[in-house]
Amino acid sequence: MIRTLLIGSGNAGKIAEYRRMLAGLPLRVIGADELVPVPPEPAEDHDTYAANARAKAEAYAAATGLATIADDSGLEVDALGGAPGVRSRRYLGERATAEDRNAKLLALLEEAPQRDARFVCVLALAHPGGPTELFEGIVRGEIARAPRYGHEGWGFGYDPVFVVGGDGRTMAELSPEEKDALSHRGLAVAKLRAHLGAEPR
Repeated sequence: MIRTLLIGSGNAGKIAEYRRMLAGLPLRVIGADELVPVPPEPAEDHDTYAANARAKAEAYAAATGLATIADDSGLEVDALGGAPGVRSRRYLGERATAEDRNAKLLALLEEAPQRDARFVCVLALAHPGGPTELFEGIVRGEIARAPRYGHEGWGFGYDPVFVVGGDGRTMAELSPEEKDALSHRGLAVAKLRAHLGAEPR
């Protein structure tokens, strides 16, 4: 039975999303930044989302003794052969900003006749000394011609350039509640919630 769940991430935007999406569950949800000392964020040096997610969740769980969730996600663009994919955050190196990555992506697709893409998220739930379970979410869409933000200017990563399939808005133009329902991470968390709700309390 899980009483406390650690979000294994140093990304403030991702932690905020998880807090919203896990609200209402009968457990305490904490971010890694609340721990003293803050555990070091594990490297993402594997070749698949699942391997990265598993490694991060298991490292945090081993370091803290807490059940931990961690994910790896990426943007896969058909015209780029599935790139940037598992290296989405490191597409231009560790020092590049989200704006740098989005500008590079748009430049590469400037002459592309089709801009189909998908967001993929694999979420791992690691139990200290126990099993690790995986949950996947995929959302399909296309790459916008230019970044578009919502009226609150929120969104992170590739959200401003990813148009949600059938919606016409970028992920950054959605409200937080809409994004939680439609996003790759939201779909993976929905599966996690169902799993946690089925666990004996």
